[in-house]
Amino acid sequence: MQALVRSPRFSAVALLTAAVLGLVVANSPLGPGLEHLLDAHAPWAAVGLDLSVAHWISDGLLAVFFLLVAIELKHELVAGELANPRTAVIPAIAAVGGVLVPAGIYLVVTTGTPYQHGWPIPTATDIAFALGVLAVFGRGLPSTLRVFLLALAVLDDLIAIVIIAVVFARDTDFGALVGAGVAVALFWVLARRLQPGRRGQGPLIAGLLVLGVLTWWLVYHSGVHATIAGVALGLVLPRRPGHVLHERVEPWSNAIVLPVFAFASAAVVLPSVGLGQLSPTFWAVVIALPVGKVLGITLFGSIATRAFRGPGRSTLSFWSIVTVGVLGGIGFTVSLLMNELAFARNAEVLDEGVLAVLVGSGIAIVASAVVVSLRARQYRARHELSEAEATE
Repeated sequence: MQALVRSPRFSAVALLTAAVLGLVVANSPLGPGLEHLLDAHAPWAAVGLDLSVAHWISDGLLAVFFLLVAIELKHELVAGELANPRTAVIPAIAAVGGVLVPAGIYLVVTTGTPYQHGWPIPTATDIAFALGVLAVFGRGLPSTLRVFLLALAVLDDLIAIVIIAVVFARDTDFGALVGAGVAVALFWVLARRLQPGRRGQGPLIAGLLVLGVLTWWLVYHSGVHATIAGVALGLVLPRRPGHVLHERVEPWSNAIVLPVFAFASAAVVLPSVGLGQLSPTFWAVVIALPVGKVLGITLFGSIATRAFRGPGRSTLSFWSIVTVGVLGGIGFTVSLLMNELAFARNAEVLDEGVLAVLVGSGIAIVASAVVVSLRARQYRARHELSEAEATE
């Protein structure tokens, strides 16, 4: 059961199922009740946390997901595929292209409108979904393609973290931010004393939990999005405790955190307007996610491959980079969060943005399934031919 929940295939199916279910329920007779539930406020105002259920999910629950992202990012930077600058430079450049081109397309489509601040929405790649599609349809593909996709998606997450921390900060309270920094430092000091598997560490773990919650509370009050607390804590965790935490929490994240977020984010009422009446944001995201990602990743990745070709560097072919680019168009989780942050004060455009992320990512999922399947079939045929020639 643990192996199933950890698999990229399970994560992708769970995310898609939850999103579709949220959309269906929101447009059914149960829709008003669901909207009332998500808008309900928990009675925690006494501690400065007057959040709706929907915000508890996006600000609180999703911090767990970003904690795991940060742990994985640190592993890749310290001991993984990104530890060697020679192997990291090509996916890094491709990731930058996968951010700049979709953002540029979004800005072009929304020129002259008040919606241009939504440019970060199509810049994200959903690492769980992309790897899930690759696992389902990519049997026979070389491991180098998965490694390249993983490195690119991790770097994409890093860029997304920076965008969330910088672009979407609101009325920054530097006192609270400094307090969060102190709490993170204390968390790091205690975490260095952790020895996974050793008895008698209950008080130490309890102290880390208190500091983790305190960090989240201070980041929330600082005006920076609260999920950044998860990022900070994940980055300062030593590798071994971080690995243990990731192993224990990942099944819960895949089975509960991400599906609940996808369900709540996708629970929007379909607008009763014609296609021509949809806002430019809808069309910008629908185009920029599946088209902008593949163009940006392919263009920048191909240029980087030519410029930095050599021993120890990626040897992916042009069509393999195209395959990764198509997979990169699956925005989903982080794109939904970006949309919520960009249009939190405009409910109509917010809902259209959600639909655009679902449609754009859906197009990318279908395109990825076709492209990955074709590439996998080519590789399997080539491998079978090589085996046949070897036996002659």
